[in-house]
Amino acid sequence: QVQLVESGGGLVQPGGSLRLSCATSGIRFGIHTMAWHRQAPGKQRELVATTTSGGSTNYTDSVKGRFTISRDNNKRTVYLQMNSLKPEDTGVYYCRATYYNSNYWGQGTQVTVSS
Repeated sequence: QVQLVESGGGLVQPGGSLRLSCATSGIRFGIHTMAWHRQAPGKQRELVATTTSGGSTNYTDSVKGRFTISRDNNKRTVYLQMNSLKPEDTGVYYCRATYYNSNYWGQGTQVTVSS
């Protein structure tokens, strides 16, 4: 059974930091492209960052220089370090694993940036 379990969300003040984790099981983690998406209230889900099996990374423009995606293949876990958080970063953050026609999602973790 495939499971992607996100953790690390919470309430943080603007300018603060959070580190999200996504622990996986049931997939060959090392061959999957891993990604973080987010969905703000009333908006469509958007891609935030990706990391390929080879370790290449990519970010949406609004988080470049503030967020860092990383993966630990031994722990089958992907991370999202979020610094200098802004209120517009608020939303539910989802982990995703893809490999050709396989596509798996986690249940999401809430991030709220507010003073």
